[in-house]
Amino acid sequence: MSSENFLSLINNSSINQEFKTIAEKVYHGQRISNEEGALLYEKGELGYLATLANYVREKKHGNYTFFNRNFHIEPTNICVYTCNFCSYSRLLKEKEDGWELSTKEMMDIVRSYDGKPVTEVHIVGGVHPKMNLDFFCDLIRQIKAHRPELHVKAFTAVELYYMFKKAHLTLEEGLEKLKDAGMDSIPGGGAEIFDEEIRNKICADKCSTDEWLEIHRTAHLLGIPSNVTMLYGHIENYYHRIDHLDRIRRLQDETNGFNTFIPLKFRNMDNDMSNVPEVSTLEDLRNYAVSRIYLDNVSHLKAYWPMIGRSTAQLSLGYGVDDLDGTINDTTKIYTMAGAEEQNPSLSTQQLVELIKQVRRHPIERDTVYHVLQDYQDYDFNREENTELTASVKQ
Repeated sequence: MSSENFLSLINNSSINQEFKTIAEKVYHGQRISNEEGALLYEKGELGYLATLANYVREKKHGNYTFFNRNFHIEPTNICVYTCNFCSYSRLLKEKEDGWELSTKEMMDIVRSYDGKPVTEVHIVGGVHPKMNLDFFCDLIRQIKAHRPELHVKAFTAVELYYMFKKAHLTLEEGLEKLKDAGMDSIPGGGAEIFDEEIRNKICADKCSTDEWLEIHRTAHLLGIPSNVTMLYGHIENYYHRIDHLDRIRRLQDETNGFNTFIPLKFRNMDNDMSNVPEVSTLEDLRNYAVSRIYLDNVSHLKAYWPMIGRSTAQLSLGYGVDDLDGTINDTTKIYTMAGAEEQNPSLSTQQLVELIKQVRRHPIERDTVYHVLQDYQDYDFNREENTELTASVKQ
């Protein structure tokens, strides 16, 4: 958006002074307050929010929309915790309904991508009492020995907290051990909602807000970047969302270690909160926009397309989002089991590029920490197919 268009919004006589003040702050790169963030959630007109969020997005990243080529490994859905919103996990006594992958089975998944241009393996799952720190350090070492350049993004703070506690290690000692084994970064799961009262209602037995934040703070200080999420659209209100964003913003001020923020929509299928209705697509877009406006110090905002579906993901690119995650594969079950839009979440690189270009955005393949790997704006996929065909004929 041009400066002239944004200034015309500020000077629009139909917009009240509170919203003009917020727009002026956004235009000048100034931080909005918690009260202003709550006002945007409660009363911000959707078109106005889109204008502000898209301005921030384009000021940071222009028209670029990022993605990566990744795959998931979910070691187990057996879990010692019983989160009310979770459709994925099974208790140890229910193991007949779950799975437990051996190191060999997980390495077979890694080997299945030999010769394919993936850059990241994303490892998360349930908190299994027998899959301890040494087990996962060994797995990471094997992955790195087989494919050294593959970025290992692994284990939510909830998994890490349990591992370190069981190993009788401090957070720093445990993270150092994983880093030495080859872990490169940490995903953002397990944050849910930071408000302690809401957290106690939906996931009382997992690590606390302070423990989650301290794990990520320690990781950042050790040079391990991470992501951060927020589970929204359940029993929380707008104040709880702003409180969550505020804690993220304050930690980012301190460490600058978060790569991206990922809002995750609550899905109500087959869990203990099935009575809670899901929020609308308009609420999804509102949440993306306010998050982008508020989190001035987190560079990227990601829409996880398997969770919200391809069409909503495309819409989100006009509401502050600049990242659509990755091509993934169809083995991830954490959100499909909760009723996510995409029940077989797999896109080829060409499909994801076309998804981005259909809404006139500029597709950029990145690595996990947002180094540009390939500009796909004018990429010729036919040339790639011809190259592969020639190579197979020569063989």
